[in-house]
Amino acid sequence: MTDNASVPTRGTLLGLDYGTKRIGVAVSTPDQTIASPLENYTRRNPTEDAAFLKKIATEYQAVGLVVGLPVHMSGDEGTKAREARAFGEWAGNACDLPVVFWDERYSSAMAELYLQQAEVSRKKQKSRLDKVAAQLVLQAFLDSDDRTAAPGRWNS
Repeated sequence: MTDNASVPTRGTLLGLDYGTKRIGVAVSTPDQTIASPLENYTRRNPTEDAAFLKKIATEYQAVGLVVGLPVHMSGDEGTKAREARAFGEWAGNACDLPVVFWDERYSSAMAELYLQQAEVSRKKQKSRLDKVAAQLVLQAFLDSDDRTAAPGRWNS
């Protein structure tokens, strides 16, 4: 299920920053006001990846997933966006949760900037980047006045 209106407006949401090697995970407060970075997960295989996502979703009593969608500056979707959509559909099915996709333009660059400004060492930046990017995407979704906006539009 990927209709943005289908995600409950109360309850914990998980933010996922899709990558072929790692998944950044963030979590919201139950009132959906604050997103926090949770962890970076190094992907193994579909069975172990699904078990990890189910465990996190159960542990935090998640009611939905917000998956970052890497759209081009024009708002068009390319190969990476199609991969993220396929991943989101798979993750939603694995966790039996509704999924929404949210524009993730600039999330990794902003995460890198935040970590640099916090004077986090280069080595630690790399280990934290994906979960901070997931936090930024999830927070942008939480802060949006229009959670039903298409991911290719500027979401604000």
